[in-house]
Amino acid sequence: MSDLVIVESPAKAKTIKKYLGSGYEVVASMGHVRDLPKSRLSVDIKKNFAPKYEIIKGKEKLVDDLKSAAEKSEHIYLATDPDREGEAISWHLAYILGLPTDETNRVEFNEITKSGVTNGMSNPRSINIDLVNAQQARRILDRLVGYKLSPFISQKIRRGLSAGRVQSVAVRIIVDREEEIRKFKPEEYWSIDAKFIPKGSRKNLFLHLYIPMKTVRLRLPTVNRLIKLRLIFKMPSM
Repeated sequence: MSDLVIVESPAKAKTIKKYLGSGYEVVASMGHVRDLPKSRLSVDIKKNFAPKYEIIKGKEKLVDDLKSAAEKSEHIYLATDPDREGEAISWHLAYILGLPTDETNRVEFNEITKSGVTNGMSNPRSINIDLVNAQQARRILDRLVGYKLSPFISQKIRRGLSAGRVQSVAVRIIVDREEEIRKFKPEEYWSIDAKFIPKGSRKNLFLHLYIPMKTVRLRLPTVNRLIKLRLIFKMPSM
């Protein structure tokens, strides 16, 4: 029996097969095989936002072929791309093929070269569930924002517009900033730059003061006291 290696791209499968030789069967998953169905929200908000995955429409035969190849193989290696999406694809493949997620069957090819493939096959590991959860969080957030907000935007602004997790937050930041700008009330102030030479010292001390106009409108003795106070607290000690 040969060992099965599952990658994402058919082009990569041919090259990797050439490097691994006759003892391996290399097939492609063509990207994701399971996802949230497009026809409904597919996220159970009441049950800790649990996702409800299904085989992607049109990939049923591919999944059957993967299962058939897995049954004929002695070992199965999940060699999807070395990133968050690739980790999630491996996790979905493990679920479909009935593989334990703590089994050391996950390999990474950081480069599609003879040495890159050999090194990857020599260092298998288990699926990184933290990366998987990161991808799931992004996917669920995409779905919640898109399905909840897009219909409202399409109805109220323009038909066909959609909302996403990134641009929605960016728009909120812009709106909040604009509201702060509009609430701002300009206030006149004076700035005073002064250079001081303390008695008995050759060092110059520089001081920059901001005095609001409402302070300047006070009587001069009051202003003098304020400046003296600021000098006491802002001038460095010698």
